[in-house]
Amino acid sequence: MSIFAPDPFAGRHIGPTEADIKKMLNTLGLDSIDAMLDAVVPASIRSKEPLTTPKALSEPASLARLREIASQNQVWRSYIGAGYHGTHTPAAILRNLLENPGWYTAYTPYQAEISQGRLEALLNFQTMVSDLTGFDCANASLLDEATAAAEAMTMSRRILKKRKEAMTFFVDQGCNPQSIAVVQTRAEPLGYSVIVGDAATYGFSHETFGVLLQVPATDGTVVDHTDFIARAHEHGAIATISVDPLAMMLIKSPAECGADIAIGSSQRFGVPMGYGGPHAA
Repeated sequence: MSIFAPDPFAGRHIGPTEADIKKMLNTLGLDSIDAMLDAVVPASIRSKEPLTTPKALSEPASLARLREIASQNQVWRSYIGAGYHGTHTPAAILRNLLENPGWYTAYTPYQAEISQGRLEALLNFQTMVSDLTGFDCANASLLDEATAAAEAMTMSRRILKKRKEAMTFFVDQGCNPQSIAVVQTRAEPLGYSVIVGDAATYGFSHETFGVLLQVPATDGTVVDHTDFIARAHEHGAIATISVDPLAMMLIKSPAECGADIAIGSSQRFGVPMGYGGPHAA
């Protein structure tokens, strides 16, 4: 039997009734909410005095106070790197695309909802990613770039499911540290062996089912991995490249390098670093 109020809306939005509360307390063997708090919250962390909160402010006064606090912020240059970049989105794109509801609320006469515009936006995104990577198809999308790297690893193993003896995944040391960490974490319960090293010297002495490279590397180095990918294919391995999407405008695409899978982060498309995350990958 539900402990919530009989009316579905009231039960969801107003909360339990007095009768519900009494029933829950009886189930716990307690006679009051205070007794439940005493049983649950250690006395050592409970305040014995009322909170010394200031007098409540009106909405305009609260907003003014928040602006005053925000004005003390200082914006500094970030050097976090590791796949996160300071970005600038031109005003023309902001006004005509991102701030134009016509792009994301488009609908057909029989389906007046946001899903039509969302589908169009995803199609445009996938088309752009295909153009940048040189591949015929693209997804939309995974979580952050590190998660995409782990997914690429498991995808590579599934592609080579007939090679049961191949259980090693190679990761170039130039990949972002968070990508390496997530790949290692995901590999452990699956029984994969992850080798982190220099692609220039990796000899494929282990039965390798996949490799992960990154362009540009986490230190900004741009390396043409075409020859290494060719060697990986000679040993039957699937090659994944983690790319900076905007860099694909100037350097060889993953498809041109012979890669099988490409991953990247949408943060590069103008998402401010202080806007949260993880970013779509």
